[in-house]
Amino acid sequence: MKKLLKSFYTSYNSSLSERAKNLTKNMTEQERKLWFLYLKPHHLKWYRQRVINRFIVDFYCSKAKLVIEIDGTQHYSEQGIAYDQERTTILNSYGLTVLRYTNTQIDYQFREVCLDIEKHLP
Repeated sequence: MKKLLKSFYTSYNSSLSERAKNLTKNMTEQERKLWFLYLKPHHLKWYRQRVINRFIVDFYCSKAKLVIEIDGTQHYSEQGIAYDQERTTILNSYGLTVLRYTNTQIDYQFREVCLDIEKHLP
């Protein structure tokens, strides 16, 4: 299992890597808020826009085996919901936990979001 966890994001995909870099430079307001006010100063190491398999996840902590996704309105269409379910299933198969929060939760329930994340950390 440990070997699988090490290898799920190691295959280099230049198009995903470039897209991830672009997403990091152009984070949404909610991603910036979570990153600068909570994840960046956190004692655990967090990554932004991390490539895992064929996906780019918003935030990833390898020590906690935790993925955090911030969902905007595009995630609520029938296609968006199905895609997110597939992503979560694949990420879970690597032993990762996926936490999802809406933009509204980040905007208006930030403290509660941070407390919920803490519950999933070692």
